[in-house]
Amino acid sequence: MRRRDFALVGVAAGLVAPAAHAQGGPVEGRHYARLAQPLPGTPGKIEVVEFFFYKCPHCFAFDPLLEAWLHQLPADVIFRRVPVGQQAVLKLHQRMYYALEAMGALTPAVHSGIFNAFHRQGVDANDEAAITALVGKLGVDTAKFKAAFASFGVQSKLAQGQKLAEQSGADSVPALVVGGRFRTSPGMGANPNQSEAEHGKQAIAVADFLIKLSRGKG
Repeated sequence: MRRRDFALVGVAAGLVAPAAHAQGGPVEGRHYARLAQPLPGTPGKIEVVEFFFYKCPHCFAFDPLLEAWLHQLPADVIFRRVPVGQQAVLKLHQRMYYALEAMGALTPAVHSGIFNAFHRQGVDANDEAAITALVGKLGVDTAKFKAAFASFGVQSKLAQGQKLAEQSGADSVPALVVGGRFRTSPGMGANPNQSEAEHGKQAIAVADFLIKLSRGKG
């Protein structure tokens, strides 16, 4: 993975829009990439991983489309998010995500509430106190959150997530890795005349294609 900051490359990913698929479906090398080395997965399941960070405006725009899609996934598909980023503040936000996850408090309402706080309410949350205040306003038990935030388990999750991002080659966000073997994003197969919503819809269409390809071991 190129050693670039996700805070910068995430913006670039959303500035261009996917072109219409070539006849016959998405094209490898244009609409999606094949990973050099497959990632480990869950036997009998096709895993979809989203790489994102909360301060990314393109992740914010993509999230409602993604959330709606998740409710339609077939039984053999599992999904998880991996927060990424090299900047210190992004690492704090990664810890926030994993602490909430460890508590069982990372509900869709809390997840979207964090996005809204950053992108609609102008919240910065650039230190642990501000992050704790933010999740407290979203109904999270702050005492339990502080304990989870400082835990070894959360630190381990952070390191694992960063390693997974590196192995996937996902150097921009948002990005989806499907079946441990294919990567796509709203910025692949670009057409500058499309809206950001169209970018996201096409990325999801490509992900659907890649799920089917994963079943066929293509």
